Amino acid sequence: MATATVCPQIVREDPILPDNCFGQPWYAAYTCANHEKRVAEQLGLAGVEHFLPLYESLRKWKDRRKRLEVPLFPGYIFVRLPVQERLRVLGIPSVVRLVGFSGLPYALPDREIEALRNVLWCRLRAEPHTYPGVGRRVRVIRGPLEGVEGTLVRRKGRVRLVLSIDLIRQSAAVEVDSTDVEPINSFVPAR
Repeated sequence: MATATVCPQIVREDPILPDNCFGQPWYAAYTCANHEKRVAEQLGLAGVEHFLPLYESLRKWKDRRKRLEVPLFPGYIFVRLPVQERLRVLGIPSVVRLVGFSGLPYALPDREIEALRNVLWCRLRAEPHTYPGVGRRVRVIRGPLEGVEGTLVRRKGRVRLVLSIDLIRQSAAVEVDSTDVEPINSFVPAR
């Protein structure tokens, strides 16, 4: 029997988030390999709001096993700030660039970041997943992820919701109950 998990959705009144952060866009910062946590520390010291999604991974060596928290999207950290202040991020050692086009950073859709934050806030087990080119788009209709949209995949008899950050073509998967999702009508009328 499945147990229901109750967790608050991240909303404007969330005490963890600064009051003035809403309205500012999220950007993906590309970092040097294996420097994501160091960059997160530096962003915190610089007073820049950031989000580094981590997941727990069991690593095996010849002589031991260890559980580590590693980045869900290796090489990326998400920052929220006005685009005019991007030099605050680019001046941090190990930040290579803000992801964008033609030399300008491109803002990420809030719904993509908020869906990931909600998964981690609810302490659901997320893990990296290959970016799905195509798949059945669904919306979660009940449970802790209610309202979140993603791609439904089946793996080893389990149903997973794949959440994607389209700009960086990276995805994470979280297990869901197939009765908690509904297909999104993706019919686009011809013009």
